[in-house]
Amino acid sequence: MRRIAVAKGDGIGPEIMDAVLKIFYEAKVPLEYVNVDMGKWVFDKGYNTGMTPEAKQTIETVGILFKGPMETPKGKGVKSINVTARKTWNTYANTRNFQTLHGVDTVFSKAGIPIDITVVRENIEDTYGGIEHMITNDVAISRRIITRPGSLQVIKYAFEMARRKKARRITCAHKANIMKITDGLFLEVFQEVAKDYPDLKADDVIVDDLCMKLVTKPDTFDVIVLTNLQGDIVSDLCAGLIGGLGFAPSANIGDHICIFEAVHGTAPDIAGKNIANPTALLLSGIGMLRHLGLMQSATMIENALLYTLEQGVHTGDFGNKAIPPVDTTQFAEAIISNFGKQPEQGAKPPAENAPATETKFALDKNIMLESKETAPENIIGVDFFIESDEQPAEIANKCLRHGGVKFRLINISNRGTQVWPTGSVYTTLVNQYNVRFESIDDTPLKQQDILGLYVSLSGDFKICSSELLLMLGDKRAYSLAQGQ
Repeated sequence: MRRIAVAKGDGIGPEIMDAVLKIFYEAKVPLEYVNVDMGKWVFDKGYNTGMTPEAKQTIETVGILFKGPMETPKGKGVKSINVTARKTWNTYANTRNFQTLHGVDTVFSKAGIPIDITVVRENIEDTYGGIEHMITNDVAISRRIITRPGSLQVIKYAFEMARRKKARRITCAHKANIMKITDGLFLEVFQEVAKDYPDLKADDVIVDDLCMKLVTKPDTFDVIVLTNLQGDIVSDLCAGLIGGLGFAPSANIGDHICIFEAVHGTAPDIAGKNIANPTALLLSGIGMLRHLGLMQSATMIENALLYTLEQGVHTGDFGNKAIPPVDTTQFAEAIISNFGKQPEQGAKPPAENAPATETKFALDKNIMLESKETAPENIIGVDFFIESDEQPAEIANKCLRHGGVKFRLINISNRGTQVWPTGSVYTTLVNQYNVRFESIDDTPLKQQDILGLYVSLSGDFKICSSELLLMLGDKRAYSLAQGQ
């Protein structure tokens, strides 16, 4: 018996979780369930993480969390429990499989276009770091964190998964044409990893082009790997292709702890009515069984689900309206009654149980992710983000007085567009500028040099923040302003 932690969730969570666990029980799945306290009601008791310390300890002991949908209280300044859980336990790869389900009508199923797409989304970094600041009354900023080791983790996982899936194609979606440093790094890592998988067709696509192609030719895609925010958006788009989030399983994979969950809402308007659709949570649970090596149980349950859907059994949110809907309990009972039956389309082949995916336990310290090979690093300048409602030329005149013998003022930009030494009077401004200083003759600088310039410049301006300008080997490690 393998022990797993179960958090039933909020709203419809308890009733759909009970339905899924009933299916597992009748299928004689060898799991032992440890209920843990997580969700909105835990927030309401004063736990800002949305989970009790006992729940956290249990999950870190058993390594698997199976959870229903959860709500984060609005207007209380607390972080999403879903994001907190994924980040706390470094579940770096969010995997969602989107496949045509016969009995769930969509535009594509009616047109006879089969969909089988796996989206692998980086799950830890990007703007989901949640590091945001108001730096003036009018200007808010958010830090977008993309790291080489973090990108390598998720991209390596995506290639391994694509190989196991016998994928036709693995695609990196990105916006490296605009975000040349951050998305550029993610794409660079993808291209490096692809060299180790010559058996897989690897390509890349700009994310907005991807979205257009997904809604016109979704059957041309197989495995797609993306950064966090873009992956979040594309995942929901793909859910729409197959009937909605009610049919979209989700797995959050880490080296130590994994989370399998339904990602649809808590639907408080129908909570307690026993009419919710448990399909997404059941599919997530089936993915969990495969992760644990319980292939026989996973195959039997999935084929029973597919057979049940083919027979037209449905809850009230989908299906043939000429056939009366069933409630949550009846839907689960129908699946149980169909154990051993094979659907006409999409049947999963028999599979023998396998060893569980390896998980590393008993950590005694935080793991540091760091690239083994690093280029020589030199500081060659600094960006100061200042608050001012003055015109660019006035700002430049003041800045020029502070350069001294080590710095030269290179340019001034506003919202990323250069406004000095060249620019246009038609560029509309806000009260936050970036003033860029670089070293004279590109001579390497020390942090003490930067601090001296900071002190001098602060006599004329409020400095909201600053960033060092680095050269990594012979590569400039910072972006240029638009128009620079």
